Amino acid sequence: MMKMPFVRIAAGFLLFSGYANAQQKLTGFPDSLVSKQVQLEKQFDQQLSAANIGATIKELSSQPHHISSARGKEVAEEIKRRFNSYGWQAEIVTYQVLFPIPQERILEVTGPKPYKALLKEPALKEDATSGQSGQLPTYNCWSPDGDVTGNLVFVNYGLPEDYDYLARMGVDVKGKIVIAKYGRSWRGIKPKVAQEHGAIGCIIYSDPKDDGYVSGEVYPKGAFKNEYGVQRGSVMDMVIYPGDPLTPNTGATADAKRLERQEATNLLKIPVLPISYHDAAPLLQALEGPVAPDDWKGGLPFTYHVGPGISPVHLKLKFDWQLRPCHDVVARLQGSEFPDEWVIRGNHHDAWVNGAADPISGLAALLEEAKAIGDLAKSGNRPRRTLVYCAWDGEEPGLLGSTEWVEDHASELQQKAVAYINSDNNGRGFFNASGSHALETLVNEVSRDVEDPQTHISIRDRRLAMDVMRAATPKLKADKLGKSTLNINAMGSGSDYSSFLQHLGVPSLDYGFGGEDQGGEYHSIYDSYDDYRRFKDPTFDYGVALSKAAGHTVLRIANSVNLPFDFRKLYETVNVYATELADLAGSMREATTIENRLINEKKYLYTTDTAKHLAPPSVKDPVPFIDFSPLQNALTGLDTITQQLAARKGTINTPAVNKALYQAEQQLLYNEGLPNRPWYKHTLYAPGFYTGYGVKTVPGVREAIEQRRWHEAGEQIKIVAAAITRLSDYLKQNIH
Repeated sequence: MMKMPFVRIAAGFLLFSGYANAQQKLTGFPDSLVSKQVQLEKQFDQQLSAANIGATIKELSSQPHHISSARGKEVAEEIKRRFNSYGWQAEIVTYQVLFPIPQERILEVTGPKPYKALLKEPALKEDATSGQSGQLPTYNCWSPDGDVTGNLVFVNYGLPEDYDYLARMGVDVKGKIVIAKYGRSWRGIKPKVAQEHGAIGCIIYSDPKDDGYVSGEVYPKGAFKNEYGVQRGSVMDMVIYPGDPLTPNTGATADAKRLERQEATNLLKIPVLPISYHDAAPLLQALEGPVAPDDWKGGLPFTYHVGPGISPVHLKLKFDWQLRPCHDVVARLQGSEFPDEWVIRGNHHDAWVNGAADPISGLAALLEEAKAIGDLAKSGNRPRRTLVYCAWDGEEPGLLGSTEWVEDHASELQQKAVAYINSDNNGRGFFNASGSHALETLVNEVSRDVEDPQTHISIRDRRLAMDVMRAATPKLKADKLGKSTLNINAMGSGSDYSSFLQHLGVPSLDYGFGGEDQGGEYHSIYDSYDDYRRFKDPTFDYGVALSKAAGHTVLRIANSVNLPFDFRKLYETVNVYATELADLAGSMREATTIENRLINEKKYLYTTDTAKHLAPPSVKDPVPFIDFSPLQNALTGLDTITQQLAARKGTINTPAVNKALYQAEQQLLYNEGLPNRPWYKHTLYAPGFYTGYGVKTVPGVREAIEQRRWHEAGEQIKIVAAAITRLSDYLKQNIH
């Protein structure tokens, strides 16, 4: 009985090995240098150790180490020491950033059934680090101070469409405190939308339906959130700008000019607090008003009502609002031929508490890469281009360390940065890649040549198989079955790539594994080594897989003769985006026409249960014709030049051509930035104004259409078309 798994694994290994050996083409390398690069990567792989990665996760997550803590500084010093021991030249770069820590937190219900929230996660005997001193309390960073009392309203996930439904029910949140479930959007969107609708405070809780006992056994028996678990996290309005709120567009050095806090447009105005579902249950049970719609109901064992409640809720928060040190670790390994061309790799080191998964699992893989590359350099295999490996501080409160370093070195980075490769938390499962689409061919070749630790096929083929299995319809499954290459995702926000790509136009990638590591530990005291080794990546083999994927990417970019940018892939992707935008406008036009007819012909009135007192939606203005021809014409030009570039195979690039290749993405920037958020300058990729982490592609156009700002949509089409034309002309002049 035990032989069958062995036979399958062995056969899979042979298939993978034969496939890899058959693929001797590497983009950017002439045939004469492919075998040398392949051999170098094999030597790199042999230096990687799952045991080392596990030991690093255990050591660096052994104590709480948030930004500005004593242990946070010790972690930075240890990372610097390791880089130097590997043969790199490392330094700690310190910025002074605003970082508030709570001084007072009170949440209580008054009235006939009073309740005072615990606001505390208990230590567990099964989790050795859960009872340590130095833990940040449960809070949402960047909530303002506040002392408010009001009736409570349940707003589902707190998205704009949830407030539309509340309006139909006749429920107004103005002057009230709202309670929203975590999920469906980045947490900072929930208080932002609540504030826009006149709420005076916001509570966010984790419902057991989303990551608690409905999903599986709770911690410590299983991986999912127990009744006391709380997700800490930033509610900075990062879609306006990330980084230190007081120094937008400028590195937060000690002598930097700073805004007054009330001038920072990325800080909210109403107090916000995260709580457990243990603390949420009494608040929700005290609600009256309409019964919540079926798709609003969570997993707690009572009927969910929308409210408002008759028992007032009191929320009081006070913070210290201090400037604190932010310690980035920056290590360099100078290139042998092109020292002023930098391949940058990064992962943050700060955590909300112990952070074994987020971020130490990714950081441990990065350090293992650096050690292996250092060993290669010591043996005479120094990369052709300079490598810059970074361990960022302050990512959790709002990408502070990476953003301040990027803003501080902006002009130099736009001259020297070839690419930025990011990672964050990592776990068992499937390969995930997002980033600049001109690097999609490189990602496919790297993922083709890295073996999945469980199935022993390539990480690319395993991901493609998962995509097929998750397809919703037989037609989609058939389409996915016909694919042999990955389409990488576009980048939104939520990790340290944002300032590189979306502010400076540095080509960027983000890697990680996951999908078989679900749980409820995120940003809680239970994100620990004990949790990680049981539920995330018990053998630490996916740490090695991340080291291989990111390390091979770094080495191929650093050593390539022709930098591996494929602008044909960029064209194909943006062409899909353009089609999506036209389809979006068309479907909105049709839906608006039908919806208005349903309203005007009183179909809602005649079919809605009168006991629910649900008003029909409001009539919307018709969707006008939108002229996409400037964008389509610009794409025709990009199509022509990228076909011509694809035909240049065999040509050896000059250094000037290679530099033009890595600076080409900057042509897609628009100096004035996106509407109402000029820090974001990339015309193709940005976090969504109401999604936060989630990406909006061609954001200026897409969001104007979604938010029914028709004149702005036309203006943004012209801006994006001009950027694409600028890229086409640039490629024609500098590379063709």
